[in-house]
Amino acid sequence: MSTPPGNIPSGLARQVGAIARAAGTAILDVYHSDFAVQTKADASPLTAADLAAQQVIMAGLAALEPALPVLSEEAKALPWSERRHWSRYWLVDPLDGTREFIKRNGEFTVNIALIDDHRSVLGVVLAPVSGELYVAARDHGAWLQAQADGPWQRIHTRPLGQPPLVAGSRSHGGVQGGMLQQLVGSEYQLVPLGSSLKFCLIARGAADLYLRLGLTSEWDTAAAQCVLEEAGGAVLDLAGQPFRYNRGESLLNPEFVAVGDLSIDWIARLQTP
Repeated sequence: MSTPPGNIPSGLARQVGAIARAAGTAILDVYHSDFAVQTKADASPLTAADLAAQQVIMAGLAALEPALPVLSEEAKALPWSERRHWSRYWLVDPLDGTREFIKRNGEFTVNIALIDDHRSVLGVVLAPVSGELYVAARDHGAWLQAQADGPWQRIHTRPLGQPPLVAGSRSHGGVQGGMLQQLVGSEYQLVPLGSSLKFCLIARGAADLYLRLGLTSEWDTAAAQCVLEEAGGAVLDLAGQPFRYNRGESLLNPEFVAVGDLSIDWIARLQTP
């Protein structure tokens, strides 16, 4: 990835952003129709929009050079015996937040990440309804394009707010109040939001923290992790270690916290009894 000019993201990030926008168009075609909902084997919902976005993204990534393997939520999971040899690959969630899509509240995203040596080194997150596109590449910063063909804006996290603003899951609530107090004290404000938009809210300096106690998959976090890291934040497991990918047979993540202000000793706060 070559160093970009000072006012636009890297070329590869923009290319992948264009693929995400094409997938977003396919999603909106279904979103504005009378779509049906299926149930997958794990009881999660599936719509024609998930599959349409999957097709667009797979075709777009296949056209990039060099061609790399793709791991996607909506494709058959490849065995660890094959994945263990991957050093560089695409990690994709064609429609993150299908439950929000079904509710038609607009809080769903397209997530595309490039993984290199277990790290997310390029991330693209598109919110199809608002048109907001977040892109980032390692050492090249994080960027927001508010609408297609619009200007690029460099984004950054902010110092911890007073009171802190905590982004929370719209459809996956949980008992986490005690740990939130441990991390930011009792005087925080909670903002519910769907999909990987919670990470992006922190990356753009509009929230401070997102704590997730419960199951997520690698494709749920990888793209937004790169955006948040390049904006000045981090995604940490509850031992304070940065997230890594393609770690083993399971594609489930550990529980985590996403934070914006790295001047705070989050490891100490995580370890406080």
